[in-house]
Amino acid sequence: MQIQGMDSRAERRIRRVYALLLIAVCLLINVACAKLVLALELPLFLDNIGSALAAAVGGSVPGMAVGFLTNLINGISNIETVYYASLTVLIAIFSTWFARRGFYDFKKPWKLLVVILTFALIGGGLGSLLTWTLYGFGESLSGPLAHRIFEAGRLNEFWSQFAADMLIDLADKTITVLIVALVYNLLPAELKHKLFFTGWQQAPLSEKSQAVLEKKRSRKMSLRSKIIALVAVGMIVIAIGITTISFVHFRHAAIDEQISMANGVVRVVADSVDADRVDEFLELGEQAEGYLGIEAQLGALAHSSDDIQYVYVYRIEEDGCHVVFDPDTSEATGANPGEVIPFDDAFLPVLDKLLAGEEIDPIISNEEYGWLLSIYRPIYDSNGVCQCYGAVDINMDHIATSGYQFLARVLSVFLGFFLLMLTLAIWMAEYSIILPINTMDVATGRFAYNSEEARSDTVERIRQLDIHTGDEIENLYHSVVKTTEDTVQYIEYAQTQSETISKLQNGLILVLADMVESRDKCTGDHVRKTAAYTDIIMRQMKKEGIYLDQLTDDFINDVVNSAPLHDIGKIQVPDSILNKPGKLTDEEFEIMKSHTTAGAQVIEHAMEMVHGEYSGYLEEAKYLAHFHHEKWNGKGYPLGLYQEEIPLSARIMAVADVFDALVSKRSYKDGFPFEKAMAIIEEGAGSHFDPNIVAAFIHASDEVRKVMNMNMGVTGQ
Repeated sequence: MQIQGMDSRAERRIRRVYALLLIAVCLLINVACAKLVLALELPLFLDNIGSALAAAVGGSVPGMAVGFLTNLINGISNIETVYYASLTVLIAIFSTWFARRGFYDFKKPWKLLVVILTFALIGGGLGSLLTWTLYGFGESLSGPLAHRIFEAGRLNEFWSQFAADMLIDLADKTITVLIVALVYNLLPAELKHKLFFTGWQQAPLSEKSQAVLEKKRSRKMSLRSKIIALVAVGMIVIAIGITTISFVHFRHAAIDEQISMANGVVRVVADSVDADRVDEFLELGEQAEGYLGIEAQLGALAHSSDDIQYVYVYRIEEDGCHVVFDPDTSEATGANPGEVIPFDDAFLPVLDKLLAGEEIDPIISNEEYGWLLSIYRPIYDSNGVCQCYGAVDINMDHIATSGYQFLARVLSVFLGFFLLMLTLAIWMAEYSIILPINTMDVATGRFAYNSEEARSDTVERIRQLDIHTGDEIENLYHSVVKTTEDTVQYIEYAQTQSETISKLQNGLILVLADMVESRDKCTGDHVRKTAAYTDIIMRQMKKEGIYLDQLTDDFINDVVNSAPLHDIGKIQVPDSILNKPGKLTDEEFEIMKSHTTAGAQVIEHAMEMVHGEYSGYLEEAKYLAHFHHEKWNGKGYPLGLYQEEIPLSARIMAVADVFDALVSKRSYKDGFPFEKAMAIIEEGAGSHFDPNIVAAFIHASDEVRKVMNMNMGVTGQ
């Protein structure tokens, strides 16, 4: 893992100052450009140049902050701009993504085209949908162009608006992207590095190391995904709750406002009608004196507000609503005086009150005449008897439209705030939680145990992470550092102890082997010499590529260390046979041969006592003891194994044992010269010995001679 230079506290403060300066400058660019196009009355916006530039240079957090603040500042003079904050935030997010992947490159125009089209789809496409929802057709900057497209007769209002918004935004975003790309490429790389807003809570990682961490996969759901899900779900749940409550209150307030207006109108209606003349109005209608004047007055009331759909006066009787006044409207012709209109279903629950001339609560219905708010007010004659009801019907469709627009505004503002807070939460989690944990994971996962230098490098690599989040993660980091240091110390201690035990073990083996060998009055050097010869043979074989699948380092160590035990079975051979100066009888030779089986039994018993813990080591010792007198041609003892049926370690020991026997002085013979002994070994290849092993032994003759001379105490032969 590559770690860049440490970020000191002073450097982190400087980075924060750079980030604030970047935000301030880019915010000024956005506001200034927006004011400029307004002053010049250009059909453009140019209010995303600073946002896209801040995102490209400083990252998503500064870019989104600039975009969101721009809309808030512009919203002081024009509140409608606040509703487009989500689009500005989206442009900042994509600008960061494009900059990190080299899309602001004049050498590759197709990349710049991708950026322009993306920004235009956000600003023009999504912006057009939002504008349509909030204001309808032709109410935005692109309104004149939208009207011309619509008048051409090829597109409906929606698609005319969409096409106009896209055309204007393509021009706007082309200018925006070209300016951003120009500034981005002119800035020195060192300055861009300083301006990029990071929040390292540890030693900064190289981009290569960050890429490695990003590719790490979790078994189920990553911590990053969990944080995103938790923040997103939490904010969405809160937004749904707040939006629902706000919408309900908005709707109730709108309805209450309409009821208040309708009550005012219906009071005027009641004051306009003389209840003592209702019978006359019903009988004579327009012929009654003053009827037309009252009807005109009621008609004027109906036209006083777009929300008032009908103004009328009814007498309520058992057979229905008897029309007293029903002025014509632009949408419908009023009923004639005396005409009976059936009761709407919405009025059936209050029919008894209406027949009794009592006041009723406002009624909201959605039937033949649409979604209406109806206010009925009793009109009393001079005797206090209800002669009729003055009524006003308020069209409620605009409340539904206003409700949708209200939701669109709330959701648009929320989306911008949501994206800003989610990005900020992810950014903070990335630097304060995810990166520290992942770097600890990688650093500890690559712990190297194989050498003191590797262990030291591992500890130093973990120390260099320098995690300083100031919370539980920092505590965990310090615990990991301490645990790693303690582990290394324990490994070094255990390794020292293991080496000591290994030396002690090998020493005891040599002492034991010497005790066995001393019974036949030899020098005792036999066990050391044979071990040295086996080591020479195996390393030569490995050099020549012979039996590489078996000649591992562990195998070589096991064979060399267990070689002194190959004659351990002689402990059960009587001294009279072991030290007999002359030739052994057939019966005595059979007893002598039994030392192979006896040695295997001794070692097998030792293996049972250690419960398999050094099984590889003792396994080879058992093979050496049991089979070192087997022959390649199958004529050896004790089992008469043939060729590779004989374990490799025993085949190697056979050469070493016979060679040492040939050159060593015994009670019944003198030792052979080196050349004579080597000739005998070579002669036995393919019959007594494995020819591959003999070849390796002969090729290493110089080393063999050194061992023979050193152990025999001579300078040459």
